Amino acid sequence: MARRKANAYQTWLETEFGSLIDQLELQPLQKRYLTSRWLDQLTWMEKKAGNAREWYYRLRMITIVGAVIVPALVVLGDTATYATAVLSIVVAASAAIEQFFRFGDRWHHYRATSERMKAEGWLFAELTGAYGQDGASHQAAFPAFANRIEELIKSDVEVYLTKVAVEKSKTQEPPPDEDDV
Repeated sequence: MARRKANAYQTWLETEFGSLIDQLELQPLQKRYLTSRWLDQLTWMEKKAGNAREWYYRLRMITIVGAVIVPALVVLGDTATYATAVLSIVVAASAAIEQFFRFGDRWHHYRATSERMKAEGWLFAELTGAYGQDGASHQAAFPAFANRIEELIKSDVEVYLTKVAVEKSKTQEPPPDEDDV
């Protein structure tokens, strides 16, 4: 059900913004950029955010519900020993998988970036904000828009890689100082 809603939203988003792009007075190459770069990245991030949210919720629910049930099984003693052990392993695995893949962080990261990209798209379409100079046209505002979108995408990649690299460095010993060698 949730996946169908997400797909319906992505289809709506592509249709809505595609129609908006068609109405803008831009050169064909500029419209192609809007469709192939901006809209493509936006829908990709929306999809990634939705997938990460689904995994995060699934794994968190398994962890929470299992963690609530395990103490009740422990009270039952010998009659539930096997079930307690299995459920404990499932809870631990669920928590470890979520911690390793950081689905919650991924969800928030992609969601925030996609919202920033949508906001830039609307500001550009309406020629407001940074794009609303006196006598502004979509043609005149396009270079600034493309630049801001590329900066957003670049920042998105840098933040993502930095978070992954930070996690790796926490688990590895730091390299020795030159004086120690």
